[in-house]
Amino acid sequence: MSIGSVSFIVNPARAEALSLLSELTSMLVGRGIKPLCEEHVGRALGLAWAQPAELASADLCVVMGGDGTLLHAAYTLGGRPVPVLGVNLGSLGFLTEVPRPDVHSMLERVLAGDYQVEPRMKLRVHLHRNHDTEKVHDAEVLNDAVIAKGALARIADLSCSIDGLKVTTYKADGVIVSTPTGSTGYSLSANGPIVYPTMNAVIVTPICPHTLTQRPIVVPDDREISLRLLSETAEMYLTLDGQTGLPMLPGDRVQIKQSKNRLMLIKNPGLDFFSILRTKLRWGER
Repeated sequence: MSIGSVSFIVNPARAEALSLLSELTSMLVGRGIKPLCEEHVGRALGLAWAQPAELASADLCVVMGGDGTLLHAAYTLGGRPVPVLGVNLGSLGFLTEVPRPDVHSMLERVLAGDYQVEPRMKLRVHLHRNHDTEKVHDAEVLNDAVIAKGALARIADLSCSIDGLKVTTYKADGVIVSTPTGSTGYSLSANGPIVYPTMNAVIVTPICPHTLTQRPIVVPDDREISLRLLSETAEMYLTLDGQTGLPMLPGDRVQIKQSKNRLMLIKNPGLDFFSILRTKLRWGER
């Protein structure tokens, strides 16, 4: 595929990201490739900027920052299958695999068409209200949908069903529903399992359940998961990939199922999932 335009999504809080952005955009312009970035970044640096719809229409997306920046990029790109190159400017990321010293060589390979893409599963999340008659929000997530308590430390009752079959009522601080990609995020902190990122599965992980026998479960990716807030007094929020937070009301139902869309993540040929795990989780260290 010939690349005529490249969108850049960067973490503006990192000075290194901004200097690298200027460097790469100059290189692309010299090759007749149109670089685009988000408005607030473009205006600050005097670079060409575009609205999210145009960023999502580029032939390639380069993300510079950390995994949080890549989650923001996934939200910006929506469902369009744009190849995404994640550049990590901090510690090694699970999603941003390319270190700063390798950026130029990796980008050269991508521009030459010498790269592999790993499709990452996403989830479609609906928030229903008023006895399911009103759809309050509709979104996609790459990592997870989290129902969690607010400022007051009150346990919530959350009824869980899968494909219409009752699973349990969680008495917990909340519940995380994650993709395999998100299994190494918040779910892992809540004692959820590590799931290989290309597996076809969904993980349901309770947060601090009051009953110790309520453990995380892994279900096939073609199942539909429903979580209904039964508590009348608990202050609860639905958080989507850490990007969007929505207050929940008693009786609200969160419906989660596999999305037909995928994030097309460009792989770093010098890394594999297990080497990232060893580095991030410090396996084998004493």
